[in-house]
Amino acid sequence: MIINLISSPRNISTALMYSFAHRSDTKVMDEPFYGYYLNLTEADHPGKEAIIASQPKTVSEMRNWIQHTASQHEVVFVKNMAHHLINMNIDFLEDYRNVFLIRDPQQLITSFAKVIPNPQMTDIGVARQYELYEKLLETQSCPVIDSNEVLKNPEKVLRQLCQALGLTFEPSMLQWPAGALAEDGVWAQYWYKNVHASTGFEKKVTAAVALPPECEALYTEALPLYEKMVHSAIKA
Repeated sequence: MIINLISSPRNISTALMYSFAHRSDTKVMDEPFYGYYLNLTEADHPGKEAIIASQPKTVSEMRNWIQHTASQHEVVFVKNMAHHLINMNIDFLEDYRNVFLIRDPQQLITSFAKVIPNPQMTDIGVARQYELYEKLLETQSCPVIDSNEVLKNPEKVLRQLCQALGLTFEPSMLQWPAGALAEDGVWAQYWYKNVHASTGFEKKVTAAVALPPECEALYTEALPLYEKMVHSAIKA
């Protein structure tokens, strides 16, 4: 089984990847289309050249890498960012079990703006995430999880997610040792400080930080899309 997480950035996607990495049956893959996205766009991210060099450049190469990994493991958990999945035929995603991870856009944008100033919709991918959600719902049920619900009661939400995916919940998904994973991308040094210090799902102070004034228009654009998906999210 290939579980494909389609997340917005500055969410708990890395923590969720760590959670699945500590299952007894699962291999994880960290943002396999990040290099593709950076090579395709003018996005200026920390470590851009090293990220591009670390991964295959084409969609077909990446698909083959995912399939090869899946041939060697019972479950593969692929952590993807919605805004990385652009300029491609997404029909291959219909062969995966797609899970959507959303976050309140005020918290998302506030956190993202600390690393990439004045972010745009193409940076946070909320519109692309909703577009993918609508498309994939035509052929399969797609569980939605909201980071705030996960953080309220990680075990309850993960149990429901596992049930929706046809997996047995494992308590090891709730805690892990501090430090990096071998599967972390080369970008971990720029983005994963908090998760490397964590041993489980933890709330962060960005939940209470005010939205930067220059990001108010982006928030206004993103909020209705988030609201369309949050009603379907698994509840704690």
